[in-house]
Amino acid sequence: MNREGKVYIIGGGPGDPELITLRGARCMAEADLVVYDYLVSEELLDYAPREARLVYAGKRSGQHTLTQDEINSLLVDEARKGQVVARLKGGDPFIFGRGGEEALALARAGVSFEVVPGISSAVAVPCYAGIPLTQREYTSTVAFITGHEDPTKSESRLHWKQLAALETLVFLMGVKNLALITEQLIRHGKDPATPAALIRRGTTPDQETLVDSLGSIAESAKARGMTPPAVFVVGEVAALRKELSWYENKPLFGKGIVVTRPRGQADEFAELLRAEGARVILFPVITVEPLENTAPLDEALDRIGEYRWLIFTSANSVRFFFQRLRDRSMDIRDMKGPRIACIGPATAQAIRRKGLNVDIVPDDYISEGVIKAFDGIDLDGAKVLLPRAETARDVIPEGLAARGASVEVVPLYRTTGSGREGAELIAMMEEGRVDVLTFTSPSTVKHCLKMIGGVESIPDAVKIACIGPVTAEAAKKAGLGVDIMQGPYDMKGFVSAIVKGMTH
Repeated sequence: MNREGKVYIIGGGPGDPELITLRGARCMAEADLVVYDYLVSEELLDYAPREARLVYAGKRSGQHTLTQDEINSLLVDEARKGQVVARLKGGDPFIFGRGGEEALALARAGVSFEVVPGISSAVAVPCYAGIPLTQREYTSTVAFITGHEDPTKSESRLHWKQLAALETLVFLMGVKNLALITEQLIRHGKDPATPAALIRRGTTPDQETLVDSLGSIAESAKARGMTPPAVFVVGEVAALRKELSWYENKPLFGKGIVVTRPRGQADEFAELLRAEGARVILFPVITVEPLENTAPLDEALDRIGEYRWLIFTSANSVRFFFQRLRDRSMDIRDMKGPRIACIGPATAQAIRRKGLNVDIVPDDYISEGVIKAFDGIDLDGAKVLLPRAETARDVIPEGLAARGASVEVVPLYRTTGSGREGAELIAMMEEGRVDVLTFTSPSTVKHCLKMIGGVESIPDAVKIACIGPVTAEAAKKAGLGVDIMQGPYDMKGFVSAIVKGMTH
């Protein structure tokens, strides 16, 4: 029996990837095919299954990848094949998004569809610029207007006299016709001194806001070279930006920060950076993969009750250790023998998610801190299991052995290059799009430099940030000058250090 296809017409929001709805993200997760637009944040594509096909259908001024008729046909044809299609659109699909045209095409073809509303740029972009569209003492009306009408219309449907009488006006897609819009509003009675704002690439770290009078803003925008996409706001509320601007005041606003962590492990770091306004560039330089030879770990698991201590030095070691535990049909009840030490809070959190308590987390989240945390603990004759990466420093096994412990090191995984082309990162740095290059382990330093051909490829203007002394030392040995390094050596501390380093 053939599966019935369906199309989800999803509003992807105004640009900030965190502004998609929960429903939109869930529908993306069901997709066999994602058809996405120009103004959609590509990070939203991560919500789709890895095996989903991606089709770019972006339309920019004068440049159409697919015509609207071709998009409509694609949606109908794929749904009839039994595919679940996510039609991902910027903003809200039914507000100047041509979502209604696509829904009509599906309805008339007898194809099942659902529309998922999105946060429109008409609302979100002024908000991110510090402009409330309604304010009791200023306005009780707001109108949303397209600044780019259907070119096939015989005449404009915009009633300029009525629009000029309204208190707050929001024009979408109006940059090209900005001079015409301002001229018509003034001609039909709008005071040329009325505050106005043009907000380019709103809700993203590239946001740029111009505030001027209605009579001057078109010339000011031309002088500044402002280009689409942009939202144009006219009304007394635009003057409130002077007091209410918040997004562009964030400490890392607009700073391009490269995250070199492996895919799947960069989320927390990226979210913390975005919260400070950074333009996060996800560029994983390494991948982490389990070792094929599991015999050493299997032997240790068979004797798990013999160990007095079990030490984890990364969330990866926790992941692969417990994956093997499950593969062998063992569970946490088999872990009642050893006490557990973790190198830092992220690793400890990974253990606690397994339902286990953590006995030791050092004050300094490095191997030397782990050794110090055992001060005053009798280790004479104690068996210690240390599951870790294939290549790692020997500070912990040597330090504990010196205190009388018998340490068994079991390699679980290895770190390799991600396979990405370094030319892409080099180009971004040369174009001035990168302000900070971050490293969270010696392996990220090693593989990044290998990928880009050495330290010579990093411009002097790019700052180097390392999460702790071990990574910083690896960077220095490789010939890098380290600009930012500060504890505590967790992600929150790292982001705080980056903020301090970029604002002082």
